[in-house]
Formats: sequence, C-alpha cells, structure tokens
Amino acid sequence: MKKWLWGSLLTALGAVVLVLGWSGRAGAQQIGAVDTVFQWIGPDHKIVVEAYDDPRVNGVTCYVSRAKTGGVKGALGLAEDKAEASIACRQVGPISFAAPLRQQEEVFNERLSILFKKLRIVRMVDKTRNTLVYLTYSDRLIEGSPMNSVTAVAVERSQPIPLK
Repeated sequence: MKKWLWGSLLTALGAVVLVLGWSGRAGAQQIGAVDTVFQWIGPDHKIVVEAYDDPRVNGVTCYVSRAKTGGVKGALGLAEDKAEASIACRQVGPISFAAPLRQQEEVFNERLSILFKKLRIVRMVDKTRNTLVYLTYSDRLIEGSPMNSVTAVAVERSQPIPLK
C-alpha cells in the first residue's frame, strides 16, 4: 500500500513540475548551451542562451544567457537557478509596430524555480532618443535580486516609436 501511494505522489509531482516548467517558456528558443559543472547524476550545470522575439515589435530579438542548474533537482525542475543573466537585443529585420507601445511593460518572464523565482525582461521606450531599452532581472516572492543587465535597440528617427 505504501509503495503504491509513494509512486502515485511521485507521478503527480512529476506532472505538476512538467506543467509549471513549460508555462513560462512560450516564445523562448534555445540557441545553445555550454556545460559548466559536471554532475554524476542528472544533467550538468550549464549556461544556456535563448532567443526571445519581442511580441509587439517585429524585427527585434533579445538573446539572454543565464545559468541553469543541473543534477537531480534540475532534472526534476525543483532546482532554483541563479539570478545572474545577460541580455543583448538586436534588430534582426525591418522594425514595425503592431500597435502603440506602453512606456514600460514586461515582455517576457520565465520561471527559475518551481514556485518563487522568475527571470523578467522589461521593455522601456526612450522617446527622446527613439530607442527601445530592454532590462533583464530576476525577482522572488519575498526578495528579488539587484543583479540586472540592460541593452538598447535604436530605431531610425524616420520611424517614431508609437506610444499609448
């Protein structure tokens, strides 16, 4: 009886981890990864590079590198990834806007732990310089991290950024 109950709990936990693990990943495409620490059991610790296309600005892609925890906890989705991340956003095609942008808005977020920590990317508009500024940072339910990275994409002056 105890083995059946334990097996059912592990199966249910696995399903919850799978659903939570995929919920924040819409739009991210992994470009590559490098191993940083060998793990005897489970995947190695690594640095991953992911691409995010800005959903409201055609022609802009943000590349984010961040640490991903391996091992048994990492394989099960129970590990908490580190807060450090780097971002570089670039014009990858003609820039166009589907609709006016807010002065500042979160454009992406991804879970770094099963419940409490997220990596966030916020787009800000520098109207004076006609530039899109992207900031990445992580937050936590109780206490976030001051570690952050910023990048900018200049838009030609002949194409003013539309604001709400």
